[in-house]
This record gives sequence, structure tokens and C-alpha cells, in this order.
Amino acid sequence: MNNLMRKCIAFVKKETVLSIALILAVISSLIILPDAEYLDYIDFRTLGILFSLMAVMAGLQKIGVFGRIAGKLLEKVKSIRALVLILVLLCFFFSMVITNDVALITFVPFTFTVLKMTGAEQVKKLAVPVVVMQTIAANLGSMLTPIGNPQNLYLYGQSGMGLGEFVWMMLPYSVLSLVLLIIWCFFQKGGTVSVGAMTGKDSVSAHTKELAVYLLLFVFCLLTVARVVPCGITMILVIAAVLRVDRQVLARVDYALLMTFVGFFVFIGNMGRIPAFSSFLESMIAGHEVMTAVISSQVISNVPAALLLSGFTDNYPALIVGTNLGGLGTLIASMASLISFKYMGQEDKERKGAYMIYFTAANLIFLIVLLGYHFVVK
Repeated sequence: MNNLMRKCIAFVKKETVLSIALILAVISSLIILPDAEYLDYIDFRTLGILFSLMAVMAGLQKIGVFGRIAGKLLEKVKSIRALVLILVLLCFFFSMVITNDVALITFVPFTFTVLKMTGAEQVKKLAVPVVVMQTIAANLGSMLTPIGNPQNLYLYGQSGMGLGEFVWMMLPYSVLSLVLLIIWCFFQKGGTVSVGAMTGKDSVSAHTKELAVYLLLFVFCLLTVARVVPCGITMILVIAAVLRVDRQVLARVDYALLMTFVGFFVFIGNMGRIPAFSSFLESMIAGHEVMTAVISSQVISNVPAALLLSGFTDNYPALIVGTNLGGLGTLIASMASLISFKYMGQEDKERKGAYMIYFTAANLIFLIVLLGYHFVVK
């Protein structure tokens, strides 16, 4: 019994958001008993696209595509500012197409490798500020596209917006974010540095067939997001191709995230069938969608906030802006931020406190500036 309890506690600690989603789903199911309408709660299209993208990105990551590109960019770096700029902007631009989570999983460990090549002094001086800015860059870069993060993919599907309309809406925020990141990078102390050629086996050239397959599958994912190819076809192609190329890639898919979506879909669907609760929440959110999304993201993270609030308002543009900006702030405002924090703890446990202070201050500055811009131009 004690062993089972320990396993449950360990699971809750590891998958806190998933645990909350499942608990809410179960509690709401006691109020609204399961029936045929439950199937209508679940957005299978979003889940299918999300699964397909995660599988494709896991495959590309496994064969070293992103690390290889980053290594090539850094081979001729000669200054500290240029090094920092490339490391930060890699996360910003790649997050637009490979998601903020994958960008951080790929480039934060890569950053520690690069900094160690420049010497212990640079690691001590740059690790905290660079990793913090990479995290902010990934969260802000990802807001430009529907595939940049899970909440965008879901809200984009719900909104019925066109791809160009979505990108055009988020472009000013992305441009301002890029300007802020570049300004921060140029405020870093100067100095010379030499990274040189990145050593190690070039796994990409050894997997050209796999690369071609994953890139083709990625094109199908994009066509599905743009509503050109049905989700079912893309999902079948992804599963069949990955099973053929490397079935181990399927184990790298974040199934906990998919189940988190299912849990919140059930909870939101049930709550929407309780008139008193639904009317109350709708009246509270109406006209305050952006700030409601930002504030709720600080407590429950922006993906759950998007799922929850979308059940009680159809102002999807405001939710998209609010949940993307809401990824700034606390450490849990965007679950992707926990990835960087975990890597920082593994590399230097003694600096976790300094990391949290720098992270919170930097996030608040970016959040205040971007929110100020939003309300000025609104």
C-alpha cells in the first residue's frame, strides 16, 4: 500500500497539470454523468495534429537536425555578443516551427555544451541570463504561428481563422519581442570568444532518408493545420512512416500533454452544461479576456488557461493574445519554462535561486512592456 502511495505521489509531482486535469474531469463527471455528449467535448482534430507534430519533431530531434544547424551557425562566432545573440535567437525562430518545448529541449543543453567550450568563467557569467532569455525567446517566438505551442494550435482550430490572419494578428507582438531580445543581447558585456567547429558525429548525414521522410511528414502537418489535408490522413501517414523508419520515436511523444487536453475537454464540457456556473464565468470573462487569460496563466499555466476559458467565451483573438503573453511571468505560466529550470538545476543546483530571481525579473519586464503595447494599440 505504501509503495502504491509513493508511486502516486511521484506521478503527481512529475505530471502535476495532468493530475489536476484528470481530477477535475472525474469530479465534474460525478455532477454530469457520462453520456453520448462526452464525445462532442473532445477536439480530436487538435489532438491528432498535436500528436503528429510531436512525433515528427521527435524524429528530427533524434537524428540531430536542430543541433547540426546550430553548430554550423556558431562555427565562426568571434564575440560574446554574437554568441549570446545566436543562442537566444535560435530559440526564438525555431520555436515558431518546432514548438517552444522542443526548442528548449534542444537548445538549452546545447547552450551548456557551447558555454563549456568557451571556459568555466563564461559558464558562470552567462549560463543564468542566457538560459532565461532563451526561455523567454522560445515562449515569445512560438506565439507567431498556430504550431508554435499547444494553446495556439487549439485556439486557432476553434477560431476558424485563416493562417495569414493569425500570423498578421500576432506579428506586431513578435516583432516587438524580437527587438527587446536583441536590445538585451547587445547590453551584454563584450569580449572575444571562439567556439570553433562543433565536434562529434554528424548524425544528420547518416540519416538522409529519415530526414526526407520527416520533412515530408512535416509538410503534411502544415497542410493539415491550414485545413488542406484532413487530419486523419496525416495522422495515419505519420504513424505508418514512423513505425517504418524508427518506431522508438513514438515513445518520445508527450502523451501526458495529450491526456491533459482530454481531461480539460471533459471538465470544460461538463461545466458548460451547468447553466449557473457557465453564466457566471461568461459574465466574469466578457470584456476582460486578455487580462483574465494572463492572470489565470500565472496560476494554472497558459495551455490549461486556454482550454478552460475557451469554453466560456468566443473571443478567440483575445484569448490567443492573452494566453501567449500569459506565458510570461511565473515559472509555471508556461510549462515550457520548467524545461529550462530543470536543465539549470541539473547543471548547477547552487544557482537555482539566482536563476529564479533573474527569471522572474526578466519575465515581468517583458510582460509589462508587451501588455503596455497591447493596451495602447487596442
